[in-house]
Amino acid sequence: MFKFKKVLVANRGEIAVRIIRTCRDLGISPVAVYSDADREALHVKLADEAFHIGKAPSLESYLRADRILDVARNSGCEAIHPGYGFLAENEDFARACADIDLIFIGPPASAIALMGSKTASRKVVETIGVRVVPGSSDAVASVEEARAWGERIGFPLLIKASAGGGGKGMRVVRKESDLESAFRAASGEAQSSFGDSSVYIERYLEKPRHIEIQVLLDQHGNGIHLGERECSIQRRHQKLVEECPSPVVDEEFRAELGAAALKVAQAAGYFNAGTVEFLVEERESGGLGYYFLEMNTRLQVEHPVTELVTGMDLVREQILVAAGRSIQQKSGQIRFEGAAIECRIYAEDPSRNFFPSPGVVSTLFEPSGPGVRNDSGVYAGFKIPLEYDPLISKLITFGKNRSEAICRMRRALSEYKVGGVRTTIPFFQRLLSHPEFLAGNLNTHFIDDYGLVSDVKAPDQEELPAVAGVIDHFLRSRKPSTTASTRSSAWKDYGRKDWW
Repeated sequence: MFKFKKVLVANRGEIAVRIIRTCRDLGISPVAVYSDADREALHVKLADEAFHIGKAPSLESYLRADRILDVARNSGCEAIHPGYGFLAENEDFARACADIDLIFIGPPASAIALMGSKTASRKVVETIGVRVVPGSSDAVASVEEARAWGERIGFPLLIKASAGGGGKGMRVVRKESDLESAFRAASGEAQSSFGDSSVYIERYLEKPRHIEIQVLLDQHGNGIHLGERECSIQRRHQKLVEECPSPVVDEEFRAELGAAALKVAQAAGYFNAGTVEFLVEERESGGLGYYFLEMNTRLQVEHPVTELVTGMDLVREQILVAAGRSIQQKSGQIRFEGAAIECRIYAEDPSRNFFPSPGVVSTLFEPSGPGVRNDSGVYAGFKIPLEYDPLISKLITFGKNRSEAICRMRRALSEYKVGGVRTTIPFFQRLLSHPEFLAGNLNTHFIDDYGLVSDVKAPDQEELPAVAGVIDHFLRSRKPSTTASTRSSAWKDYGRKDWW
């Protein structure tokens, strides 16, 4: 197996930090890129080398494939890890890497292209016998055609962009009189977001769960699944909380979903890490039924919950597969132990409908202790830019069961203090105390059904300054005295200095 000496991390924030750390574990030299807004970012400080690639807007920096490829080539990198977002699911970027003999740590460009088209992927999935939500497998070209689909499968309908995701270009239509305006709105948003106005039609599922399967395939025809993640807690089709395992999935259903996910990946000619997403609902005859939703051809934001339950480092596996290693394990050999839950901590104000709250992180006290992991890309004094997703960190807790993981998350949230910006911590504290959440009765409309956004109150304006004062006092009390009689030795003082 070939071993990389240098890998360029074509991303920023916590995922860039995450990849850099695994590169270090593997003895690989990590190379970073940064925009004007990220000159002092943590991933820049942690990398062996860092190169400026443009102004703050992502179109002038992190989406500039030409500049990133130039950095990789000129710095002597053998491979590029795209993380998630930006160029991670860009088939042209994957091809461009291959054109200059750089290994793209991800799937082949052909698989990205196939799974990136919602209509093309539906056709493939239907041919291999995996169920899809009833609807069109081709783009719907007109309102009249959409109306015909409404007559065929009934209302409510869901109009969805053929390209892209994240809830953009998506409209729910509950009655025929709303169809024309919703069709034009979805098409227009799809065009502005993805440069492709095409949309398709599905039957709208009222109360589904969103459950996904993590898969890992090598370049030699071997593949395994690593179980499921429950991702039903969403707002505007964006995931906020993820769990592994799902509260409703037993071993038999896990095996069924896992087999379906591997069939999808293999039909796409896929290798490396990927995620196959399903909508799951209760059948009228009893039990659970599932429908293929889409495949994400990259590492997922929520991958840490799978890592904690399976004991596998997914970034490490990605790098090794890209270097040519064969997967030796079988799906049935993967051990699932305990439970993990992840909350995405954003610089947003939940009391103001999650309005962004960029700014300088004036103070930061991160939680720790048994079963707590915090994947972060910020530090006290760092300015969270307006130009990017305002993710502060992914807070993950692990326990011997779901109840213990939730208890640890509630404890961790109570410890987590961020000064200078509003955060989503109060929202998660509210959510994790809700009796229906604790009972595992989840669906993709949970937040709206229980009014959890409107119930979140703004934090006490006096709270953060008070916390900042306590932390400042603590830090001052730990500083060595400057008097001769109590001054510590030079080697101890050196260890206390800012390490960057």
